[in-house]
Amino acid sequence: MKRLLFLLFTACTLVNAVMAQSDAPGVQHDKAFLLDYYQQTFDVLQKSVAGLSEAQLQFKSAPDRWSISQCLEHIILSEPALFEYAKKTLAQQPNPERKGDVKVTDDGVIKGMTDRSFKAKASEEMSPKEAGKYRNAKSALKDLKKERKAILGYIKGISVDDMRNRITDSPFGPVDGYHSLLYIPAHTARHTLQIEEVKADPNFPD
Repeated sequence: MKRLLFLLFTACTLVNAVMAQSDAPGVQHDKAFLLDYYQQTFDVLQKSVAGLSEAQLQFKSAPDRWSISQCLEHIILSEPALFEYAKKTLAQQPNPERKGDVKVTDDGVIKGMTDRSFKAKASEEMSPKEAGKYRNAKSALKDLKKERKAILGYIKGISVDDMRNRITDSPFGPVDGYHSLLYIPAHTARHTLQIEEVKADPNFPD
Protein backbone atom coordinates (compact mmCIF):
# COMPACT_ATOMS: atom_id res chain seq x y z
CA MET A 1 0.00 0.00 0.00
CA LYS A 2 2.78 2.44 0.89
CA ARG A 3 4.52 1.78 -2.41
CA LEU A 4 1.29 2.30 -4.33
CA LEU A 5 0.72 5.62 -2.58
CA PHE A 6 4.32 6.50 -3.31
CA LEU A 7 3.47 6.16 -7.01
CA LEU A 8 0.51 8.48 -6.58
CA PHE A 9 2.40 11.07 -4.60
CA THR A 10 5.34 10.94 -7.00
CA ALA A 11 2.88 11.79 -9.74
CA CYS A 12 1.71 14.76 -7.69
CA THR A 13 5.29 15.87 -7.16
CA LEU A 14 5.93 15.88 -10.90
CA VAL A 15 2.76 17.86 -11.45
CA ASN A 16 3.66 20.36 -8.72
CA ALA A 17 6.97 20.99 -10.46
CA VAL A 18 5.16 21.76 -13.69
CA MET A 19 2.54 23.94 -11.99
CA ALA A 20 5.28 25.93 -10.26
CA GLN A 21 6.41 27.10 -13.70
CA SER A 22 2.95 28.38 -14.66
CA ASP A 23 0.74 31.11 -13.27
CA ALA A 24 -2.39 29.65 -14.92
CA PRO A 25 -4.84 28.29 -12.32
CA GLY A 26 -6.08 24.77 -12.80
CA VAL A 27 -9.70 24.03 -13.66
CA GLN A 28 -11.60 22.37 -10.82
CA HIS A 29 -13.88 19.73 -12.27
CA ASP A 30 -17.32 18.72 -11.01
CA LYS A 31 -18.88 15.42 -9.99
CA ALA A 32 -20.12 14.73 -13.53
CA PHE A 33 -16.53 14.88 -14.78
CA LEU A 34 -15.37 12.51 -12.04
CA LEU A 35 -18.10 9.95 -12.74
CA ASP A 36 -17.52 10.25 -16.48
CA TYR A 37 -13.80 9.64 -16.01
CA TYR A 38 -14.53 6.42 -14.14
CA GLN A 39 -16.73 5.27 -17.03
CA GLN A 40 -14.25 6.44 -19.64
CA THR A 41 -11.34 4.57 -18.08
CA PHE A 42 -13.45 1.41 -17.79
CA ASP A 43 -14.56 1.66 -21.41
CA VAL A 44 -11.02 2.23 -22.70
CA LEU A 45 -9.73 -0.72 -20.67
CA GLN A 46 -12.58 -2.90 -21.93
CA LYS A 47 -11.80 -1.98 -25.53
CA SER A 48 -8.09 -2.60 -24.97
CA VAL A 49 -8.57 -6.20 -23.78
CA ALA A 50 -11.63 -7.19 -25.80
CA GLY A 51 -11.25 -10.49 -27.63
CA LEU A 52 -7.76 -11.27 -26.36
CA SER A 53 -6.90 -14.95 -26.19
CA GLU A 54 -5.41 -16.66 -23.15
CA ALA A 55 -2.03 -16.73 -24.89
CA GLN A 56 -2.24 -12.98 -25.49
CA LEU A 57 -3.28 -12.31 -21.89
CA GLN A 58 -0.38 -14.37 -20.58
CA PHE A 59 2.29 -13.05 -22.94
CA LYS A 60 5.31 -11.30 -21.39
CA SER A 61 7.67 -9.20 -23.46
CA ALA A 62 10.45 -10.04 -20.95
CA PRO A 63 10.71 -12.14 -17.78
CA ASP A 64 10.64 -9.02 -15.58
CA ARG A 65 7.67 -7.43 -17.39
CA TRP A 66 4.02 -7.93 -16.56
CA SER A 67 1.59 -9.70 -18.83
CA ILE A 68 -1.80 -8.20 -19.63
CA SER A 69 -3.33 -10.66 -17.18
CA GLN A 70 -1.02 -9.35 -14.47
CA CYS A 71 -1.83 -5.73 -15.34
CA LEU A 72 -5.54 -6.50 -14.96
CA GLU A 73 -4.93 -8.27 -11.66
CA HIS A 74 -2.92 -5.33 -10.34
CA ILE A 75 -5.67 -2.86 -11.27
CA ILE A 76 -8.26 -4.96 -9.47
CA LEU A 77 -6.05 -5.52 -6.41
CA SER A 78 -5.26 -1.81 -6.13
CA GLU A 79 -8.68 -0.21 -6.42
CA PRO A 80 -9.98 -1.29 -2.97
CA ALA A 81 -6.79 0.01 -1.34
CA LEU A 82 -7.04 3.32 -3.15
CA PHE A 83 -10.70 3.56 -2.20
CA GLU A 84 -9.86 3.04 1.46
CA TYR A 85 -7.29 5.83 1.21
CA ALA A 86 -9.92 8.13 -0.33
CA LYS A 87 -12.50 7.29 2.34
CA LYS A 88 -9.96 7.97 5.08
CA THR A 89 -9.27 11.39 3.57
CA LEU A 90 -12.97 12.20 3.26
CA ALA A 91 -13.79 11.00 6.78
CA GLN A 92 -11.66 13.69 8.39
CA GLN A 93 -13.04 16.97 9.64
CA PRO A 94 -13.46 19.69 6.99
CA ASN A 95 -10.52 22.09 6.80
CA PRO A 96 -11.36 24.46 3.92
CA GLU A 97 -8.96 27.03 5.32
CA ARG A 98 -6.20 24.87 3.79
CA LYS A 99 -7.51 24.98 0.21
CA GLY A 100 -4.82 27.46 -0.72
CA ASP A 101 -2.18 24.92 0.24
CA VAL A 102 -3.21 22.57 -2.57
CA LYS A 103 -1.08 23.25 -5.64
CA VAL A 104 -1.78 20.14 -7.70
CA THR A 105 -4.66 20.41 -10.21
CA ASP A 106 -7.24 17.83 -11.26
CA ASP A 107 -5.82 17.61 -14.77
CA GLY A 108 -2.35 17.53 -13.27
CA VAL A 109 -3.22 14.44 -11.23
CA ILE A 110 -4.40 12.68 -14.38
CA LYS A 111 -1.35 13.72 -16.40
CA GLY A 112 1.03 12.75 -13.63
CA MET A 113 -0.59 9.38 -13.04
CA THR A 114 -0.66 8.45 -16.72
CA ASP A 115 2.92 9.51 -17.38
CA ARG A 116 4.60 6.23 -18.29
CA SER A 117 8.04 7.83 -18.44
CA PHE A 118 8.50 7.10 -14.74
CA LYS A 119 8.06 3.69 -13.17
CA ALA A 120 7.39 2.43 -9.63
CA LYS A 121 7.56 -1.13 -8.39
CA ALA A 122 4.29 -2.35 -6.90
CA SER A 123 4.23 -3.52 -3.29
CA GLU A 124 4.00 -7.23 -2.61
CA GLU A 125 0.33 -7.07 -1.61
CA MET A 126 -0.54 -5.22 -4.82
CA SER A 127 1.60 -7.40 -7.08
CA PRO A 128 -0.12 -9.95 -9.32
CA LYS A 129 0.60 -13.65 -9.33
CA GLU A 130 3.56 -14.79 -11.39
CA ALA A 131 1.40 -16.42 -14.05
CA GLY A 132 -1.42 -13.90 -13.88
CA LYS A 133 -4.78 -14.73 -12.33
CA TYR A 134 -7.01 -14.07 -15.33
CA ARG A 135 -7.36 -16.42 -18.27
CA ASN A 136 -10.05 -14.34 -19.95
CA ALA A 137 -10.65 -10.61 -19.95
CA LYS A 138 -14.37 -10.83 -19.26
CA SER A 139 -13.76 -12.26 -15.78
CA ALA A 140 -11.38 -9.43 -14.96
CA LEU A 141 -13.77 -6.75 -16.19
CA LYS A 142 -16.60 -8.35 -14.22
CA ASP A 143 -14.51 -8.17 -11.03
CA LEU A 144 -13.54 -4.57 -11.71
CA LYS A 145 -17.12 -3.54 -12.42
CA LYS A 146 -18.21 -5.12 -9.13
CA GLU A 147 -15.55 -3.17 -7.20
CA ARG A 148 -16.44 0.07 -8.88
CA LYS A 149 -20.12 -0.22 -8.05
CA ALA A 150 -19.34 0.56 -4.40
CA ILE A 151 -16.97 3.38 -5.33
CA LEU A 152 -19.46 5.04 -7.69
CA GLY A 153 -22.21 4.72 -5.09
CA TYR A 154 -19.98 6.46 -2.58
CA ILE A 155 -19.18 9.30 -4.98
CA LYS A 156 -22.85 9.85 -5.78
CA GLY A 157 -23.56 10.22 -2.07
CA ILE A 158 -21.00 12.93 -1.34
CA SER A 159 -20.92 16.52 -2.55
CA VAL A 160 -18.04 18.12 -4.42
CA ASP A 161 -17.81 20.70 -1.61
CA ASP A 162 -17.26 17.88 0.86
CA MET A 163 -14.52 16.49 -1.39
CA ARG A 164 -12.81 19.86 -1.81
CA ASN A 165 -13.06 20.81 1.87
CA ARG A 166 -10.99 17.85 3.05
CA ILE A 167 -7.29 18.58 2.66
CA THR A 168 -4.73 16.01 3.68
CA ASP A 169 -0.93 16.05 3.81
CA SER A 170 0.80 13.55 1.58
CA PRO A 171 4.59 12.99 1.69
CA PHE A 172 4.84 15.34 -1.29
CA GLY A 173 2.31 18.03 -0.53
CA PRO A 174 -1.36 18.72 0.29
CA VAL A 175 -4.13 17.12 -1.79
CA ASP A 176 -7.91 17.21 -1.44
CA GLY A 177 -10.61 14.55 -1.31
CA TYR A 178 -11.52 14.97 -4.97
CA HIS A 179 -7.96 14.11 -5.91
CA SER A 180 -8.05 11.01 -3.74
CA LEU A 181 -11.05 9.77 -5.74
CA LEU A 182 -9.46 10.80 -9.03
CA TYR A 183 -6.40 8.65 -8.32
CA ILE A 184 -8.45 5.47 -8.79
CA PRO A 185 -9.51 5.80 -12.44
CA ALA A 186 -6.23 7.55 -13.31
CA HIS A 187 -4.39 4.49 -11.98
CA THR A 188 -6.51 2.31 -14.26
CA ALA A 189 -5.70 4.58 -17.20
CA ARG A 190 -1.99 4.28 -16.41
CA HIS A 191 -2.05 0.49 -16.57
CA THR A 192 -4.28 0.46 -19.64
CA LEU A 193 -1.42 2.30 -21.35
CA GLN A 194 0.88 -0.43 -20.06
CA ILE A 195 -1.41 -3.03 -21.63
CA GLU A 196 -1.15 -1.21 -24.95
CA GLU A 197 2.64 -1.34 -24.63
CA VAL A 198 2.45 -5.13 -24.22
CA LYS A 199 0.21 -5.42 -27.28
CA ALA A 200 2.65 -3.33 -29.31
CA ASP A 201 5.51 -5.77 -28.72
CA PRO A 202 6.63 -7.35 -32.04
CA ASN A 203 6.42 -10.81 -30.46
CA PHE A 204 2.85 -10.38 -29.20
CA PRO A 205 0.90 -13.49 -30.23
CA ASP A 206 -1.53 -13.28 -33.13
